[in-house]
Amino acid sequence: MRAAIYCRLSEEDKGKADGADSGSIQNQKMLLTQYADAQGWEIYDIYSDDDYAGADRNRPEFNRLLKDAEAKNFDVVLCKTQSRFTRELELVEKYIHGLFPIWGIRFVSVADNCDTDDPGNKKTRQINGLVNEWYLEDMSDSIKSVLNSRRSLGLHIGSSAPYGYAKDPAQKGHLIIDEEKAFTVREVFSLFANGQGKTSIARELNARGIPSPGGGLWQYATISRMLQNEVYIGHMVQGRYGSVSYKTKRNMPKPPELWFRVENTHEAIIDEKQWQTVQRLISEKSRPFAGNKAGAFAGRVYCACCGSPMRSARSHGESYLRCSRRYISKAACPGGFISVKRLERTVLCELNQLASEHLDADMLKERCIQCSSSRQMQLSKRISKLQGRIDMYSEAMAKLYLHRAEGSISEADFSDTLKRISSEKQRLMHAAARGTAELKQISPSSTREDIPVLLDALNNAAPGALIERIYIGRRSPGSWEVPVEIHWSF
Repeated sequence: MRAAIYCRLSEEDKGKADGADSGSIQNQKMLLTQYADAQGWEIYDIYSDDDYAGADRNRPEFNRLLKDAEAKNFDVVLCKTQSRFTRELELVEKYIHGLFPIWGIRFVSVADNCDTDDPGNKKTRQINGLVNEWYLEDMSDSIKSVLNSRRSLGLHIGSSAPYGYAKDPAQKGHLIIDEEKAFTVREVFSLFANGQGKTSIARELNARGIPSPGGGLWQYATISRMLQNEVYIGHMVQGRYGSVSYKTKRNMPKPPELWFRVENTHEAIIDEKQWQTVQRLISEKSRPFAGNKAGAFAGRVYCACCGSPMRSARSHGESYLRCSRRYISKAACPGGFISVKRLERTVLCELNQLASEHLDADMLKERCIQCSSSRQMQLSKRISKLQGRIDMYSEAMAKLYLHRAEGSISEADFSDTLKRISSEKQRLMHAAARGTAELKQISPSSTREDIPVLLDALNNAAPGALIERIYIGRRSPGSWEVPVEIHWSF
């Protein structure tokens, strides 16, 4: 029997005593090596992940172990506890109970007596997996609670201070001004307040060799974020993003009402008057893609030369897309550039070409008719249901008037109840009317005669459903053709 030993130690384990759940990597190796020797197993290899959480699916040695297991390079996976292998119940079921038996791999964890060769041991393994899952969730909630508590107090919890500030060595979570960088922050606000554009400011800072907050070149987005960051007027705003769940590191934006905003937590770099001036100028300027047809491609068009997102621009009433790095430095990027009309024509042409090559028009018509019939049935059922509720409310109103005539209900209760019933009945009648109008628009005759097989024009919803990403190249000298590479989402 060939045994693969797997060890793992995470950050939260390092404070535990050696006799606790994990001990050290060395202790785990010694325990498991002795166990394998006692069983007479040959040790194929030792896989060790140091400073990795049990919910981390990107552990390098863990994934190497799984790859070798699939290749059937060994017969047994040996761990100190099941939680060293994983704390996720989903992975317990996927590998320990699912793929390992298919691959002919036995799983053994010494300290909690889990062994897949023992059929009666499965419930124990599942309970261990569930307990470990709870542990992950509780630990995640505890960490969030601590961080949110610090955020609510206005304490900075980031790994690094915002540009223009430094962490106060005398007070944890407090920011102090870094005068050298604060000078640049003041200059950015001053230049913008005096009418200079964000791209122009970025280009000027790059020309002077001033390091940007994240390293590399200053860009439009860097300047834009700086000009709207309330940290520069002494306010701490945190929690704009949050993880989807404790099982993933992916962050999603949160609505403003869930942000932690605490005023006057540190010394301001920008005074209130200049801040208000800048915010007014920002609101007056057109936002990227707003108010023009470039909005149909917002967030999906990138420069083929450098990979940066394209930004919208307007000239003589026309909308254009250009590389966001094109004007920040001469050496930054040669930059892609295309008119929105030309891009729209290109996308539409390729979409129609794909449709003509791959879609069966007769089948598509039949599908449209089937969808139309299905929608008709849904609408008819909904209208019938709405009508039933309308009749119910009409009956309730009639009974209400009867109770009033009998004197069994006070005038105040009568008025209040009548108002609520009338309001709900009116809402239902409007909904039924909308359904009836929609039902008339999708009659079978009109559907059969007029079915759009190809798209005639793009609208703001179409790119979101059909286009994943578009790359725009630089036009060759002497040519009017702009290279366009479309990545469809289907």
